[in-house]
Amino acid sequence: MIPAASTPSPGTAISVRGVVKYVGEGDARFQVLKGADFTALRGEMMFLVGPSGCGKTTLLSLIAGTLAADAGELNVFGQDLRRLGSDRLAAFRARHVGFVFQQFNLIPSITVAENVSVPLLIRGLAPRAAEARAREMLARVGLADRADTRPGKLSGGQQQRVAIARGLVHEPDLLLCDEPTAALDRDNGQQVMRLMRDVARDPARCVIVVTHDNRTYGYADRMAEMEDGRILRVLENQADIRAHHAAAG
Repeated sequence: MIPAASTPSPGTAISVRGVVKYVGEGDARFQVLKGADFTALRGEMMFLVGPSGCGKTTLLSLIAGTLAADAGELNVFGQDLRRLGSDRLAAFRARHVGFVFQQFNLIPSITVAENVSVPLLIRGLAPRAAEARAREMLARVGLADRADTRPGKLSGGQQQRVAIARGLVHEPDLLLCDEPTAALDRDNGQQVMRLMRDVARDPARCVIVVTHDNRTYGYADRMAEMEDGRILRVLENQADIRAHHAAAG
């Protein structure tokens, strides 16, 4: 039986308490998360950093509802995800969560506007209405003139902006970004981060960025550092982030 969850404060977007996650079976069973505690706030861009294999992407997947925790509390925008059945969880994810990935994950055989339309079509919006909203979102990320182009004709930075438009087209409360600048050069990476910082300024929205790219750390409102399946520390502002990473070399 799952114990009754505590109630997060009104400004909290995500509250993770004592979350445990195992992967694999039998002799290959491995504990990825070992009682992780994590909080992200509305109106902020929270970075999640740490060495490869420490559990960052697993934690992101639990917050997204694409993986289930084995123990602990997991509250996302007022919903206790561990109490939602698969159908309600899928509906919650479709309404409230947007995704941006390192490799863009665009469909090469359809236009940019059609790619951005996909989350709306999944939610049942009519194709014409979905494409109209997709074009509006492309204009917001500066790509209105590329709406009818195939993704392969765009630069890496442009493709990532398309991916951000796709992640935002259904106006989600939560945008989850997994290494969004890893495949980009410095200039394109900075442009993408400025765009996501603007997204995070919406007081009703939260943006979480998993990254190894220390070139982008200046965009974080707060930073949680992971190690060995746990949150090691939370740096609460830019001054703390700069001081800690300067000391770390």
